[in-house]
Amino acid sequence: MRVFRWGSAFDAFRDLEREMDRLLHNVHMTHEGLRIGRPFPAVNIYELQDEFLLTAELPGTRVEDLDLSVSNGLLTIRGSRTTTAEVGDHEFRRSERPQGRWERSFQLPERVHDTAMFAELQNGVLLLHLPKAPSALARQIPVSDGSEALIEANVTPVPE
Repeated sequence: MRVFRWGSAFDAFRDLEREMDRLLHNVHMTHEGLRIGRPFPAVNIYELQDEFLLTAELPGTRVEDLDLSVSNGLLTIRGSRTTTAEVGDHEFRRSERPQGRWERSFQLPERVHDTAMFAELQNGVLLLHLPKAPSALARQIPVSDGSEALIEANVTPVPE
């Protein structure tokens, strides 16, 4: 018998979920309430050279079901997922994909050009392009050995 159990604190919940699956397998009941999940999509945000790129996994979401807005530096993504019409709630054996309305908000960096943003939905993945403002883009600063600056300022170097 083990006294200590090493691993994640959520391992016990996963064990409980497996046991519930095993016990309820023959009863043909769904038990969504026991599942730990997110009602909103998973999001990744990347910083690229010219833009920030936000990606969100949205399987089963149509373009008409999405609403993206920006106000006072706050980006809000709203959407909804619907169930398959030919399958009723009582017929599910397992349901892990959340359904219904969801909303997420993100604070935008100050250096985002919000009027040039655009989004596309490809194969169930939302790609939201957030172009960096021109002032936020890196620019090269020329470096000289200092003698050119003295000549332009009409200054004579002091001999050592």
